[in-house]
Amino acid sequence: MSQINVYLNFDGKCAEAMKFYQSCLGGDLFLQTVKDSPMAKDWPAHKQELVLHGSITKGPLLLLASDMGENPSGNNICISLTCDTSEELVEAFEKLSAGGERTRPVHDFFAGKIAALKDKYGFDWILYSQNGQQ
Repeated sequence: MSQINVYLNFDGKCAEAMKFYQSCLGGDLFLQTVKDSPMAKDWPAHKQELVLHGSITKGPLLLLASDMGENPSGNNICISLTCDTSEELVEAFEKLSAGGERTRPVHDFFAGKIAALKDKYGFDWILYSQNGQQ
């Protein structure tokens, strides 16, 4: 596994919050709305202006965020795990979800695989691997 990051989930205020964090921390800000993503057709009209994925990068700092979290009240934290291979993702998904809840099965996502779960302690996880990694 290559990295664990905090993934902040907001309820419609992701862009505002990430711009604030960038003003405090510096770095490069990336914000992708649902409507500007390859997945736009998969989301209803009222979600098109929301941030599907956002990030701030500055050296080793990587802060991730979205308006698309599982918690309807928003403003919560998810653990994002980047795996080196699809096989590693599947293995981690199986182990971490034991006694918990699989909220999204392993599936294709942009240029890789993604899955989501709530572990037995109540923490949300997103697991990701890029295609081409072996």
